[in-house]
Amino acid sequence: MNNDSHILYILKRRGLIFQISDFIKLSDLIVKKKISIYCGFDPTADSLHVGHLLPIVCLRFFQKCGFFPYILLGGATCMVGDPSFKKYERKRFSLDEIIYNQERIKKQLLFFFRRHDNIKNNIFFCDNYTWFKNISILDFLKNIGQYFSINSMIHKESVKNRLLNIKNGISFTEFSYTLLQAYDFSYLFKKYGVMLQIGGSDQWGNIIAGIHLIKKLYKYQVYGLTIPLFTKTNGDKFGKTETDTVWLDPQKTSPYKFYQFWVNISDDKVNSALKLFTFLNDNQINFSTCDNNFVKNITYKKKLLADTLTRFVHGKKNLFAVKRIIDCLFGRKLIQEIQEDDFTQLLKDGIPHIICNNPVNLSHILLISKLSSSLSQSRRMIASGGIYVNNILKKTQDYIFQKNDYIFGKYTLIRKGKKNFMLIYWKF
Repeated sequence: MNNDSHILYILKRRGLIFQISDFIKLSDLIVKKKISIYCGFDPTADSLHVGHLLPIVCLRFFQKCGFFPYILLGGATCMVGDPSFKKYERKRFSLDEIIYNQERIKKQLLFFFRRHDNIKNNIFFCDNYTWFKNISILDFLKNIGQYFSINSMIHKESVKNRLLNIKNGISFTEFSYTLLQAYDFSYLFKKYGVMLQIGGSDQWGNIIAGIHLIKKLYKYQVYGLTIPLFTKTNGDKFGKTETDTVWLDPQKTSPYKFYQFWVNISDDKVNSALKLFTFLNDNQINFSTCDNNFVKNITYKKKLLADTLTRFVHGKKNLFAVKRIIDCLFGRKLIQEIQEDDFTQLLKDGIPHIICNNPVNLSHILLISKLSSSLSQSRRMIASGGIYVNNILKKTQDYIFQKNDYIFGKYTLIRKGKKNFMLIYWKF
């Protein structure tokens, strides 16, 4: 097997390997056999978010190369909470909440792994609650706890950071998380022959603990691989509890907003994002527009990134809807070409909106929507030709909205200048 088709070299070239336990030995192993790989997701929300995309992409690469991917939806570990690089104790979840979240996440993952091509090696799902619920604490401490040193556990970076936090510290519950994840790896190795665990770089300590446990229990060498974490422009990790989380569920983050997130990525991250998050080859990534205009090339690549990921996460139909919205907002298409579901996206989180219960004229709408600071400013803006209703220029200062201004009987799009939008949702 040459390096061009070897999965580890493919991942390495694309920047998808951050740490690996033994590159040479793992490389030799996967030349000889198609091993099973697993990645775990704790169902702490009812949707995955963009921070989960890299492990998904990595698993998909393995699957496309003929390997067997397992996904663990951690019902038990979700109850405990992973302290890795979190400042505070995580929320505790009931079993009903966990089951609901698992079902939603499993549906998402099936969409990613089973619809894109005719791969025969299907994704396998498991839940660690199914084996932990039958293990007594005495058996676990006796059979598993003996292989872990408190000295080494408290020197884990994530644990040290929490211990330094005198006010919050770390509970024994979260402190024991590493043992549970290590046992997961050993259980999957014994039952399914899983030889490789992948995860974000914050999971390295937990993965190494699993490798250590399997060596102690079964005298066998298994492997771990971590992926670089996707960070915000300021270097912060994307989390599920922050207000700017970009979810993979279209009901939590609309496909339009998801698309805008990627098309607005910083210039210096575009090329690496195309390699990390997509399955595009080097020729597709390195293609540039006919001229050597930097701005045009960056714009093209951002659109390529947004197009590719929106299609992967939300499907072709939703990508077409997003493009239709963009063409109507920023292009030359008539606003009437937008479908009712498109307005639902915009109303959710696409552009600013207000709800209006009473008929008012255009000048008052500009004031109510804060596109102007006074009625006199509203009238000046209209008179100067800067205000559009459903992409049609309006110069009548006290313009009264007509029946045909209410698209689908309830939506009106106001535009100030070229890019300042406000969606009016009429309720009367």
